[in-house]
Amino acid sequence: MSETPRQQQGPRLREALRGIPAYKPGKPAQGADGGPAFKLSSNENPYPPLPGVLDAAVAAAGSFNRYPDMGTVALIAELAQRFGVPEAHIATGTGSVGVAQSLIQATAGPGDEVIYAWRSFEAYPIITQVNGATSVRVPLTDGDVHDLDAMLAAVTERTRLIFVCNPNNPTGTVVRRAELERFLDAVPADVLVVLDEAYREFVRDAEVPDGVELYRDRPNVCVLRTFSKAYGLAGLRVGFAVAHEPVATALRQTAVPFGVSQLAQDAAVVSLRSEDALLERVAALVAERDRVEAALAGQGWELPASQANFVWLRLGERTMDFAAACDAAGVVVRPFAGEGVRVTIGETEGNDLFLAVAERFRKEL
Repeated sequence: MSETPRQQQGPRLREALRGIPAYKPGKPAQGADGGPAFKLSSNENPYPPLPGVLDAAVAAAGSFNRYPDMGTVALIAELAQRFGVPEAHIATGTGSVGVAQSLIQATAGPGDEVIYAWRSFEAYPIITQVNGATSVRVPLTDGDVHDLDAMLAAVTERTRLIFVCNPNNPTGTVVRRAELERFLDAVPADVLVVLDEAYREFVRDAEVPDGVELYRDRPNVCVLRTFSKAYGLAGLRVGFAVAHEPVATALRQTAVPFGVSQLAQDAAVVSLRSEDALLERVAALVAERDRVEAALAGQGWELPASQANFVWLRLGERTMDFAAACDAAGVVVRPFAGEGVRVTIGETEGNDLFLAVAERFRKEL
């Protein structure tokens, strides 16, 4: 029996899905001529899990036949104590990006607008379009910093949510306290401002505020954090939001049931209790970041000061050439064609390989 035209078409999918940019994960590293390879493209932590985390993971693995705690009760209790906030103000999810997607589901749909700086975290346009909302991209300043005045000017009656990535991914730049507080005070009270602080632990600039302190008396401010970066749990996918109860409740309503595995929950709790080891590792990564930045400056590169676990080189049309040169040397960086490359601070040997490529490339410019 021949198929009808309707059968040939297949199911109808949402028009909003057309043209969604694909998220590009960092590709695996391949060493040059059998040499060592280093992946500096995904902002992963080069250190192994914190003390006690593997033991907790192994113990949790014994109950994979059971569903995890859907309410993430133990993790939320630990987070509430850690940050001094009510448990009702915390919601968890599959990494901070999973929570961010739930935030858009809870606030914005067709006809609504989501504002964010550009370039910023590449998931923002994806999760905005998936939900049928409209992206409003506000260019960074010449110094690769959020232009908060321009973002405020972009607010309309259709604006439902604003992302402020602080420190910004991929540039590593920050918004400081005075300008951020001024911005938050000027945003309409019915617009949710999301302070995406995935790299908060690496900040050393005393003028960069802790978003949790800013949220306390601002019902329209939500803070995103993750265990993927400083805590080194990228493979387990667990993040959380701190927000006032209506927003946190909405996040629980839109979350995928049982999305955070028990292994991830238990590992996150143990990680929170390993504060001293965490601070040591973060301090070592910050020191290595400072070393890499100083070396690049000595080579003649102009780059924004990073407060994250990566550095940003604006290369324009030479971006892909630089990325290819790094590949050939056995180090993978994250290129943004026509703009620049983001390079994670990883193992010292990998960082040195990157610096050697940068020095050779700089001499050819």
